[in-house]
Amino acid sequence: MLIAANTGIILRKLEFADKKRLAQLANNKKIWDNVRDYFPYPYTKKDATEFIESCRKEDPEITFAVVFNNELVGVAGLVLQTDIYKNTAEIGYWIGEEYWNKGIATQAVRLLVSYGFENLKLHRIFTGVFEYNKASQKVLEKCGFVHEGTSKKSITKNNAIIDEYRYGIVIE
Repeated sequence: MLIAANTGIILRKLEFADKKRLAQLANNKKIWDNVRDYFPYPYTKKDATEFIESCRKEDPEITFAVVFNNELVGVAGLVLQTDIYKNTAEIGYWIGEEYWNKGIATQAVRLLVSYGFENLKLHRIFTGVFEYNKASQKVLEKCGFVHEGTSKKSITKNNAIIDEYRYGIVIE
């Protein structure tokens, strides 16, 4: 379990008891609009169960429930890279809409970055953000990520071709 002191924010292992709440939060088109298409929409309890099952098999643990004031509010995780990228990971996260603009994503990202660098001994964490997702860009910048470049017209989402903003953070 990872705890952000005095914030009420915890990252913990997903539990099967989270299934109903996970499905409620994730079944939101506004969330789906900002994540990759393999994230199901509509998002069902069956999707939640399958996701939790896959997370429970992780070793090391890299996907976490984001908990705020003892309530599941989202998910954050790392995708460990392989081969010549083996000391890096891609970060991903989403927070339920009713919890947007409360600083939760920022604290969750900070916790996950610390975990990646300290526990997993990563040297770099990166991600891509859709050009219109200004809130996520601000979260990353607050957490020390640097805008490394823009991949022009590299994403197709909702039948629109858009830019992807690439962000990264390295341990010095």
